[in-house]
Parts: sequence; C-alpha cells; structure tokens
Amino acid sequence: MKSAMIAIVKKDFRSVTANKNLFIGLLVVPLVLTIILPSVFVFLIYFTPDDPDIQKLLELLPQAAHSESLELTIAGLLLNFILPVFFLIIPIMAASVMAASSFVGEKEKHTLETLLYCPLSVRQIFRSKVIASFLLSMMVSLISFCAMLLVFETEVFFLMGSFLLPGISWLIILLLISPAISLIAVTLIVRGSAKAQSVEESQQSAVFLIVPLILLLVGQFTGVLLLNAWILLGAGAVCALLAWVLLKKCMGRFTYEMLLK
Repeated sequence: MKSAMIAIVKKDFRSVTANKNLFIGLLVVPLVLTIILPSVFVFLIYFTPDDPDIQKLLELLPQAAHSESLELTIAGLLLNFILPVFFLIIPIMAASVMAASSFVGEKEKHTLETLLYCPLSVRQIFRSKVIASFLLSMMVSLISFCAMLLVFETEVFFLMGSFLLPGISWLIILLLISPAISLIAVTLIVRGSAKAQSVEESQQSAVFLIVPLILLLVGQFTGVLLLNAWILLGAGAVCALLAWVLLKKCMGRFTYEMLLK
C-alpha cells in the first residue's frame, strides 16, 4: 500500500476519534448489542427459564446442543444461535460511522479538492476510504466479541456454575461472514457518500442495509430459522464473492465527475 493511501487511512481514523459525537456513536451500538442485551437475556434465563416461548425454541435445537441443565441449554442457545447475528449488525453500524462521511464529509469541510490533489488516482482514493472503514469495523467487531465473551461467561459462571464454549459458528462469523458483510456495506456506503449532499443523507441510506439482518434476527428468536455451521459457511462464501464483485464494480465506475457533482 502506498504511503499516501496509509496517510488517508490514518486521517480518517483521526477524524472519528477526534469527533466526540462520532466516537460516542461508534461505542453505543456495540455496547448495547454485546454487553447490555446479552446481560438482560442471561438474567431472564436464570430467573424465568420456564417461559413457554423459550421451551418451544428449545425443541428445535439438536440433541447435541443440550446441556446438563435447562438454564445452561438456554444460555448456549443464546450464545451460539442468537448473539452471532448481532455480529452481522455491528460491522455495518461501525462502518457506517466512518464510511457515511468519507467523501461527503470532505465536501462539508471543504477538503475534497485538497484530497484530489494528492498523488493518488481516484480509484486509489476510493480504495483508501474503503480500507479505513473496513479496518475500523473489524476492529470494533473484534473488541466487541472479546468484551461480550468476557462479560457473558462471567455472568453465566456466577449464576449457573459453568462456562460455555462458543461453537464453530463463531469462527465462521468472525473470520468470513462479518468481514464480507462489512466490505459490502463499506463499499456501498462509501460510494453513496460520494453522491450524497450531507452526512445525514448518507447515514440514512446505510440504515437500509440493516433491515435483512433484523429479519434474520427475528427468525432466530422465533425459531423459524436456526442457522447451523454449514448454512453459515455457504452464506459466507456467497457474501465474500458478492463483496469482491461489488468492490471491483464500484471501483471501476468511480470517477472524478462523481465526486465533483
């Protein structure tokens, strides 16, 4: 990677950390999805394990997923079937914080012309913006996973007397699906940012990327769709291919005229 591209990546990182509103927005969603909601679920499991809806969901689990106690079985269901979907939402939300302002933010701060004078082609500039947002979303996802696992395992151990092992689905989520979905989201949001007239407009368009994942989350909660490792692996391969094709297509069509409209 050229030093000028690295400089753009560093500049975008500094723009997020220096902006208090953006930085708080970057922390709130992962905090809610990985710490607060899982903690609420764990306490509900411990105090109301006989809920009829939970019992119906348990009937759909394979026998190998059942533990020695009802509470641990439900906690395992939460850890390995519900929470992974959150880690499809987090990279999109994290990426949108930086990606939504990638080019439209430069326009609002009147620094776009300076950016275009740097010794990089417009496609290299586009690639730098995508890399910056992608790295940020992956960093947030990894930190969120470590924090979630630490808090979740601590609560389960003290309330239920045992630790739970994350399933193989977590590896597929963190190493394949989450990066692929993040790259798809970043590519679309950065490209949309070049056409948007304000950061708010760019961020609003990014929200629509969350809708399919919310429907998937509802399916997981209701037991309509419990994703196993093979389904996740196939979905990850499709998402990775789609991300690569989309990045190539968007980068090939990215022009100076698009930025200066």
